[in-house]
Amino acid sequence: MSDTDARISTLVNDNDVVLFMKGTPLFPQCGFSSRAVAILDHCGIAYESVDVLQDMEIRQGIKSFSDWPTIPQLYVKGEFLGGSDIMMEMFEAGELQQLLDEKKVAKAEG
Repeated sequence: MSDTDARISTLVNDNDVVLFMKGTPLFPQCGFSSRAVAILDHCGIAYESVDVLQDMEIRQGIKSFSDWPTIPQLYVKGEFLGGSDIMMEMFEAGELQQLLDEKKVAKAEG
């Protein structure tokens, strides 16, 4: 396992929900990342975000780690769910909130 894979693995396994995105939740740097943040915020859950624009090794490494070519990427309890299109489909069908509830994901504070 490379150092980058180890770093990604730690992020994914140490946090209930991790969103690898372009930018930050306050300042998303692409429309897809913005949509992913809006979905997670609407679900009212706590999540960790990783700005791939700040770390080129993570930006490339996450694509091979998940075998998924695009960013953003969402992980819940160590499981890769997909990008913003899959998040939107799951959200609209009520499946995302159901999954988050089943996995007992912590609610956001405030």
